[in-house]
Amino acid sequence: MTTVISVRFRSGCKTYFFDPGDVQVQTGDHVIVETAQGLEYAQCTMGNHPVDDCCVIQPLRPMVRVATENDHRTAAHNRAREKEAFDICQKKILQHKLEMKLVRVECSFEGNKILFFFTADGRVDFRELVKDLASVFRARIELRQIGVRDEAKMLGGLGICGRPFCCAQFLDEFQPVSIKMAKTQNLSLNPTKISGVCGRLMCCLKNEEDTYEELNRKLPGVGDYVQTADGLHGEVQSVNVLRQLVKVLVEAGDEKELKEYEADTLQFKRRRGKKSGQE
Repeated sequence: MTTVISVRFRSGCKTYFFDPGDVQVQTGDHVIVETAQGLEYAQCTMGNHPVDDCCVIQPLRPMVRVATENDHRTAAHNRAREKEAFDICQKKILQHKLEMKLVRVECSFEGNKILFFFTADGRVDFRELVKDLASVFRARIELRQIGVRDEAKMLGGLGICGRPFCCAQFLDEFQPVSIKMAKTQNLSLNPTKISGVCGRLMCCLKNEEDTYEELNRKLPGVGDYVQTADGLHGEVQSVNVLRQLVKVLVEAGDEKELKEYEADTLQFKRRRGKKSGQE
């Protein structure tokens, strides 16, 4: 077991492990940690705690110190510098007539690097823009093109459910989402109803897929033939996955009647597309 602290940077929800050394760090503290890009300012999401050695990527980088008042002032100065850099970059983009949308600016803790995130429909030749920005800020300039899902994650907002975006709130990484997941969950296939603000299929389709797959295993499909607990036979007309209810068109004498049953009270007699006598 290795004792670590978990920290989170501003750029996402993913947490990283660092070695706290002999310092006891509390959850919520801001810390200065050593990264591949130099010193960075981060927030501790979980204080000193043990994790299995297999979960740690060696060598484990150290926490330099718990953030001091000077560190907090430096971080605040960097945030103000980012706002200034955002405005200046916007003007430069217009001057160079570049087809790109600036999303966010991040300044390194030591102030020697400024990272600009943008979206664009295709490749953008921003070499002249980089030269202009470097001459203004006297720092290393990096422009990084991101996708629309990354843009939504960075900017945040509220989804159609009324809650903050999953990607901005707790998702560490984006998972592939397919239209099949919407079909499994009996959702409307209208793109406007199953797409997020980013224009891509909603991440929550993936979050709920396992639950729906497990519930669907206990249900017959529309068109299947079943026997009910009261001895009637009929064809499945619709299913309610979450409530585990099935509507069956049963034969009651010479007439047919649509009735609703709990799924676990039905016996599956024949699957659609199979010949009579096959189970």
